[in-house]
Amino acid sequence: MSGSTEDYAPHPHIGGRTAALRALAAWRGAAPGVPRVVVVTGDSGSGRSRLLTGFLMLCEPEFRKQLPLDAMDPSTVPPELPAPAVPAPDGLTAAQVLWLLADHYELDAMSTRGVFAELAALDEPVTVVVPDADRAGPVRAAGEPARLVREVLAPLAATGAVRLLAELPRPLAVELAGGLAPGTVQIIDLDEPEWADPQGLVLHAQAALNPEFGAPELPFTVDPAARLALGAAIGRRAGTSPLVVQLAVQGVLMAPEGFDPADERWLPTSVGEALDLHAERLGADPQTLRLMLAPLALAESEGIPVPLWARLASAVAEQDMSQAIAGGMLLAGPFVQPEDQRAEKEQGGGRMLLRLLHPAIGAEIRAGLPNVRAAQTRLAMALLEAVPEQDWSRADPYVRDHVAGHTLEAGLLPQLLTDPGLFVHADPVSLRAAVEAVPVTALGAPARTYLRTAPLLTRTQVPAALRAALLETAFVEDGLPEYADAVHRLGFELPWRTLWSLPVAGVSAVTAGSLPRPEGPATPVAVLVVPADTPGARPVGGMGKIEMGATGETNGADAVGGSDGAGGADAAGGSDGAGGADGAGGADAAGGSDGAGEADESDETTDRGRSALLVHEILRPHPLADIDPGLILRPSEDERAAAPLGLSRGADYLRVWDRASGEVVAALISDTPFTAADLSPDGVLVVATERGAKALHIRPAAATIAS
Repeated sequence: MSGSTEDYAPHPHIGGRTAALRALAAWRGAAPGVPRVVVVTGDSGSGRSRLLTGFLMLCEPEFRKQLPLDAMDPSTVPPELPAPAVPAPDGLTAAQVLWLLADHYELDAMSTRGVFAELAALDEPVTVVVPDADRAGPVRAAGEPARLVREVLAPLAATGAVRLLAELPRPLAVELAGGLAPGTVQIIDLDEPEWADPQGLVLHAQAALNPEFGAPELPFTVDPAARLALGAAIGRRAGTSPLVVQLAVQGVLMAPEGFDPADERWLPTSVGEALDLHAERLGADPQTLRLMLAPLALAESEGIPVPLWARLASAVAEQDMSQAIAGGMLLAGPFVQPEDQRAEKEQGGGRMLLRLLHPAIGAEIRAGLPNVRAAQTRLAMALLEAVPEQDWSRADPYVRDHVAGHTLEAGLLPQLLTDPGLFVHADPVSLRAAVEAVPVTALGAPARTYLRTAPLLTRTQVPAALRAALLETAFVEDGLPEYADAVHRLGFELPWRTLWSLPVAGVSAVTAGSLPRPEGPATPVAVLVVPADTPGARPVGGMGKIEMGATGETNGADAVGGSDGAGGADAAGGSDGAGGADGAGGADAAGGSDGAGEADESDETTDRGRSALLVHEILRPHPLADIDPGLILRPSEDERAAAPLGLSRGADYLRVWDRASGEVVAALISDTPFTAADLSPDGVLVVATERGAKALHIRPAAATIAS
């Protein structure tokens, strides 16, 4: 071990890195003169993750008990303290990482700025370890690692109360350190002589070749002298890269036939050499191996499903690769790692995925492609062709959830974002990250609607049927009824159909009523209380009292929204404990009366001077500009009580529930607070937010969530 003596046992997981462990232990113990920010960096494959994993073993109180601490170099063992916060960013956005940290410290912050402020104000020590920053983000081409550094790690490092340890690629390590005051940060570059551990690599190779640790019994593994000599040669040739050691050992052990341990020509000095030498030793063309692995190098998330591997490799290579892959596991074996997705059987998973053993292998293969964008284009086209009859509900989960990532890197994502089926069925976290990486000016109208709705989709993590409901009403709000109709054709029983949307600001109250006609049934209408300068609205002042139904209630501006809108006190029966209003949006929503009687005269006079009324047919997108609101009748309390549906309301949600069973049949959520709501006796929900008002015809028996 570099920097150690034989008197001490090595760390059982790392087997070396004594100098780096000493520096990390001094940081953990806040030793005098040690910067409070430490960044571990180095080339991909240099052992950054392995070092941090071993160090975190020493920091976790329960795990420490399993380590031979008394036999280890005391300078490499940090003091026993509570475990640090470790918000692992693998696959997460920068914002998700920050909220993991907020959850760890049980913060009450409602914004990212609030998180940093509350961390700075904590009485307890704030120690944060962020490993694998290069694996942040659900979509590789979206640049999430850089966003993590700029939006999370840099503010944390600038917060004096925070002690930060982060593992970063070298360019991001330089960027983070460059923004901090001198003396604040220490960079541990594992490829620099000060921190490199050549003897540790030799020990690693010798241990990996030892049958006692799982290696097969071969002439050069069972003979101690041959094993030690081969391990020393592998470690020496690998330079500063534990990954190269691992690939060299795996290649030899998987295909030992004809291997001469005395011939160092077959021992790699880099990841690229590990690929090429392994192929040559097996009599294969190195380019064939690279083309086999290319789909895995371009893959998103956890890897490529095995049934898609040959199709995608053929697309990237522009030639049939099925035979090479059918007999090529010995060739590809040292570089891939299978993963069984048994936990996902219910979502169409339960099959085997293949991914590369390490991101550095993917970087090497991508660097060797003539044109990554062109390769991604061919791969994306192959994924689209794999969707049965373009029905996204039948697509392989990998295709459905990650085609957007591939088309993003191919520069084709905006052309893909016109299919409501993809919007509904794709994983919203991955799709949102990909769409957000495209300039808004390059997005079409449906993609902008998706982008606006995506925070609700990711916040609620609802299944596809509920995403469809969220998007259906969003499309109507944005003037895209043809896309809303397309959502209805996807085969879901949505909880409603959005009848119309009115983009008018400042709606303070709504009520559902009816307009009598000389002959035939009355016309159902919605009345909206809006600012006096709203185009097409009728001023309240001068219209006198408006009779609103058989109850004898009177109505000025407040009384238009003055009923309880939910069937009165019955709405409390739908209480969900969320702290929302017990009614639906009558008087409370408008800020007016209690819904049981006449509005206060002074409030009514004030509101009349600043409010106006809009009347709209409730079942059709048809404003009624010339209608005298004084002719409109509201449902009586008896009519509301006899209605099959009731309404409960919170700040950003509404629930429609069946009075007979008490079950919720539809729940509407919003990314902006509701300002008013009312439910007609025949099941039309009229709601308003700061964006405007809309009407949704509720299906009587389909419980769900949407907006």
